[in-house]
Amino acid sequence: MPDVQSLRARFRELHKAGCFVIPNPWDIGSARYLRHLGFPALATTSSGFSFTRGLPDGAGGRDAALAHVGEIAAAVDLPVSADFQSGYAHDPEGVAENVRLCAATGASGLSIEDSTDDPSHPLYDFPVALERVRAARTALEGTGVLLTARAECFLRGHPDPLREAIRRLQAYAEAGADVLYAPGLRTREEIQAVVDAVRPKPVNVLMHAPGLIVNDLAEMGVRRISVGSALARAAWTGFLRAARMIASNGSFDGFRDLTSGSELNDFFVKDSLLA
Repeated sequence: MPDVQSLRARFRELHKAGCFVIPNPWDIGSARYLRHLGFPALATTSSGFSFTRGLPDGAGGRDAALAHVGEIAAAVDLPVSADFQSGYAHDPEGVAENVRLCAATGASGLSIEDSTDDPSHPLYDFPVALERVRAARTALEGTGVLLTARAECFLRGHPDPLREAIRRLQAYAEAGADVLYAPGLRTREEIQAVVDAVRPKPVNVLMHAPGLIVNDLAEMGVRRISVGSALARAAWTGFLRAARMIASNGSFDGFRDLTSGSELNDFFVKDSLLA
């Protein structure tokens, strides 16, 4: 098994050139299968994990998130980046302390959002958001953990989300963020504008619907592609469809074309022997 520093060095190398997909497992089993498929790194999904606990996104709290990140990081010999939401604190000092705790889980990277818990004021004011990124950067000094700064303008209803996201991401880059991320970009033009505005810093793009493929994004200069909760929701989609059929009309048609239990069992037997 590679040690934590080797994984963190490997994760940094992935961001230096080319384009890679960093899919988001929601539990140990999904993480190990994604490793089996050959993905070079993984990222947690706060919402995917929350759904496994019967909770909405973000309701589990800091300690549950830390335990989950540590569990995933320990389960695979791959770099794991933590979806660390807004740092589970409002003030920069609290963000710094929680970021240190996240680094101690064995994560190779983590992301910090600039969204608040207040629907009437959904984004941190620009100066506060910037100080929070600076605090996270300082807290990670010497750890090798990669810091991703997220501008949540598209997801939080900002009236001019592209302009504001670019303004924030450029400032976050100056504050020491290693990777920039504006979830909610939908068009080629929006993606290209963000990539061009912050280069040579690497950009993460969220893909959760059909349309663009990896080669398209690579040609635009995107360095990293995540899928957020989409894989978890794909699993939930199959479950909901089958369960609703049984509940509504007694049909088991939702079980058509299932992956066999023996296939899954064989995989996990082999995987456990490799662990």
